[in-house]
Amino acid sequence: MWKILIPKKIAYGEDAAKEFDYPENALIITTTESKIYEKWIDYMGIKNYHIYDKVTPDPAIETIETIKNEFDGKNVSCYIGLGGGSSLDVCKYLSKMTGVPKILIPTTFGTGAEMTTYAVISFDHKKKLLQDEAFLADAAVIDPYFLPGTPFNIMRNSACDAAAQASEGFDSKLANPLTKLFCKEAFDILEDAIINDKPDLLPYGAMLSGIGFGNSSTTLGHALSYVFSNEGVPHGYSLSSCTTVAHKFNNSIYYDRFKKICQKLKFEPLKLNQHLDAAADVIMPDRGHLDNNPIEVKKQDVIKCLDEIVNSNPLA
Repeated sequence: MWKILIPKKIAYGEDAAKEFDYPENALIITTTESKIYEKWIDYMGIKNYHIYDKVTPDPAIETIETIKNEFDGKNVSCYIGLGGGSSLDVCKYLSKMTGVPKILIPTTFGTGAEMTTYAVISFDHKKKLLQDEAFLADAAVIDPYFLPGTPFNIMRNSACDAAAQASEGFDSKLANPLTKLFCKEAFDILEDAIINDKPDLLPYGAMLSGIGFGNSSTTLGHALSYVFSNEGVPHGYSLSSCTTVAHKFNNSIYYDRFKKICQKLKFEPLKLNQHLDAAADVIMPDRGHLDNNPIEVKKQDVIKCLDEIVNSNPLA
């Protein structure tokens, strides 16, 4: 049996965020500074809203509880997640806690979070991948308006993240012909966008990637990446070497193509501040990724992959 979940409503394209009908008394959840989000909100035409702008990368459960308590009793009509994956994941988890509907609007075009039933939240300073149908957006709005002006590091991390998700999602044991169709199309578009310098294609590629991997799962590359993210490495950056090495381990058809993408984006080698054996102990309980990997992964495999990541340059 195949099961495909997508948001109840998807608005994509030029002026999508400007023309969307937003309810009054919404709570906008974002990460950026006021001079940026005020420009976004003015473009979107949102009126009579609340805002929470203190979300940080790799958001913690304490942040979500703080938002819940701060806006309790204010009759918020909906949550609007506006920003990168962190803002969207906070919005998802908060919506599940309160039952308030959510509109997800990405501005960095990498995580595909607006399309998925996944959220990544930190508990006790450790990132945890969560999956729940309640995380699915009531509406997703994807508008290329937010792309111009994006700093290069954010753009390249987002592009790498989307390409890693599409290729890992294609290889996942949970993939079916329809998810593979989305993942393949997404990777082809993202590869064209990155290799041939066509950034305007990134929003569409990231959206398709979100539908594809969101209904199949990412795998070993993402499992490896979290120990680097826990040490402060941006998620997309950590995936550059981690997914490359994972694709090599899995004999993925995307190994060479993904590596060339990361070379084009000029990612530097990764460092790890803990012993490889200890890092492997952190990775092995991540069954949500490892159980869906196309090849069985043992602890010694993880140690070997980590060794290749930190003691050689897999992107050379």
